[in-house]
Amino acid sequence: MWRLAGTAVDLLVQVRLWDLAVALLGLFIFSGVSQRLRHKGPIIWPFLGVVPSFILHIDNVYAWATNASRQSGGTFSYRGVSPGRLFGVVTVDPANLEYILKSKFKKFPKGKYYRERFSDFLGDGIFNADDDVWKEQRRVANAEMHSSRFVEFSFKTIEHLVCNKLLKLTEKLAVSHEMVDLQDVFLRFTFDNICMAAFGVDPGCLGLDLPDVPFARAFEQATELTLFRFLVPPFVWKPMKYFDIGTERRLREVIKVVHKFAEKTVSDRKFECQRSGGILDRSDLLTRLIQVRNDDNSPCYSDKFLKDFCISFILAGRDTSSVALAWFFWLLHEHPHIEDRILDEIRAIIKRRNNLGPEHLNDVIFTADELKQMEYLHAALSESLRLYPSVPIDFKEVLEDDILPNGTPVKKGAKIIYSVFSMARIESIWGKDCCEFKPERWMKDGAFVSENQFKYAVFNAGPRLCVGKKFAYTQMKMVAASILLRYSVHVVKGHPVVPKLTTTLYMKHGLLVTFHPRVSTFP
Repeated sequence: MWRLAGTAVDLLVQVRLWDLAVALLGLFIFSGVSQRLRHKGPIIWPFLGVVPSFILHIDNVYAWATNASRQSGGTFSYRGVSPGRLFGVVTVDPANLEYILKSKFKKFPKGKYYRERFSDFLGDGIFNADDDVWKEQRRVANAEMHSSRFVEFSFKTIEHLVCNKLLKLTEKLAVSHEMVDLQDVFLRFTFDNICMAAFGVDPGCLGLDLPDVPFARAFEQATELTLFRFLVPPFVWKPMKYFDIGTERRLREVIKVVHKFAEKTVSDRKFECQRSGGILDRSDLLTRLIQVRNDDNSPCYSDKFLKDFCISFILAGRDTSSVALAWFFWLLHEHPHIEDRILDEIRAIIKRRNNLGPEHLNDVIFTADELKQMEYLHAALSESLRLYPSVPIDFKEVLEDDILPNGTPVKKGAKIIYSVFSMARIESIWGKDCCEFKPERWMKDGAFVSENQFKYAVFNAGPRLCVGKKFAYTQMKMVAASILLRYSVHVVKGHPVVPKLTTTLYMKHGLLVTFHPRVSTFP
């Protein structure tokens, strides 16, 4: 009898627990669906926020963000794994971007969330700085990078690497019919180039045998490992850092390699400057900054400032142009008629040279003036960057409660994410042909016409507009024109081309290509 009663109680408890579980599940689903009906954008589930949707679309987060932006009319709120108020806002509205990046610039800094994740790698470098620290570095970068001496020097570094390294490598690959990861080649090129411009040092990544360079490898690993801190909450990566385990231990080790190289380079260059009596005839950024003195003839910048500044400069200049060129050549492979039009423009410019025949085409070195004349190439690169921006998303922190121009409220401490990748695919911004690769949208009466920077935030916008924008275009145009004149670049058949989830829009599997000498059709 007691056994039967006990069994009945057990069954009753199990039924009640089952009912409770079903009820909770029903409430969970109802709450999510109800929220979806009341608000536009992705479902914000109880306790889990947008995390379930994010995980389901982890292989194509950029497309998920684009669809959510379309559904929401351009701006939607989101929350991570936490109860309570919404964690932040995602927007692709150009009016909101102008408000955040220009009109109320001081109210939307990079913020602590961003800085603490990069702090041990970049220190207080311009890429990771806010307020007065950022202002000083911005002033220095503007003054130095736009000086005639540095412009001339940086052009010579591009010219040297293209003619003496990149084209020699492509020639070797064309003769041997080898497949190569073009994204890796461009990463090596831009790394060597930016190190020469920043430090006055050539790491040698672009050798014919594509050597392994410890500093370059450590720098790349530091960039990728830092991304882990953005993908997991602080209660995951901070204990890992404290106990020196997992990705945090590896990050510490590679950062040590990067800093050791940078510190030694700064120390050696300062010694060179002292030995020369302060008149060392070099034009790289590091040397120029070392030579700046205060009124009492003391150094204007500390060793830490020099190290942080140059490391940030390399980070900003290495990944952006290289991945942009990789996407550009893939798009040309997919749209051969656009490649033909670029070639027509290049050949027309070469034709203006005197006494230059087809037999001399391989000796062509483009001048800065000739690159400026390549208007359609400029448009094609801009269009490629529009569709595949090197920095696909960025975010700011809210310093105080505010309301965005479209009426969306934002709370102090919240994050505002703006998806540059998604902006290119919104009809209200770029028209019904927004998803097409169409350089003509940038041309008017045969000349390139730029767009509003808050509609085209590829190079950031407002006070943080990229100071290296001109350098980047010069670099990309020199590389693209020099290769296209000599070679047809074929993407290996069946090679998958998809974005990788990183802070920079890498191709997940690289870009396997072969080089084929172009049959001369010099007019």
